[in-house]
Amino acid sequence: MRQHALTLAIATLAGGLALGAQAQPAYEPQGLYSAEAILDADVYLTRDPDERVGEVEDILFDEAMQVTALVVESGSVLGLGGREFIVESGRFTLITHYDDDGDAEHRVMLVATAQELEGYPIFSDDWWEQARERSREAWLQTQEGAESAWQTTQEGAEQAWEITRENARRAWEAARDAVGADN
Repeated sequence: MRQHALTLAIATLAGGLALGAQAQPAYEPQGLYSAEAILDADVYLTRDPDERVGEVEDILFDEAMQVTALVVESGSVLGLGGREFIVESGRFTLITHYDDDGDAEHRVMLVATAQELEGYPIFSDDWWEQARERSREAWLQTQEGAESAWQTTQEGAEQAWEITRENARRAWEAARDAVGADN
């Protein structure tokens, strides 16, 4: 499910990763972000920034390649027995810190309490299939809505053109008749 070669443009991340400078006085936007660099980033709660919650296991995108959620693994020991839960966009920020060598270190901050985390959905095959189907249906409805809007706009433009053409013809005839009446 990981795509290590996938690079995220900051415009794509704007839908999901709100970049912040909390506790980072020398923060500078990176401009372009790599999913590979964000995968395995440590995850903390904004209210308890020293308490590690877990790490980013996966990044979930929609059809428009916008980040919709993160899969965070917590409670694992040596990569075994962790609980994977879903954090939807808008519930996390990405903090980037540069070390003395200029290397970027990413830290994901969750806007939640420890109690709220307990209510976050567990990442499972069932959750994945349901979320994928909901996203697919939403995408299809958006496409249908766009096609319908385009059709309505096209029909409206054709009607407006016909009305304008008819009104121009009437105006020309009225002007012709008025000039003819003066002679």
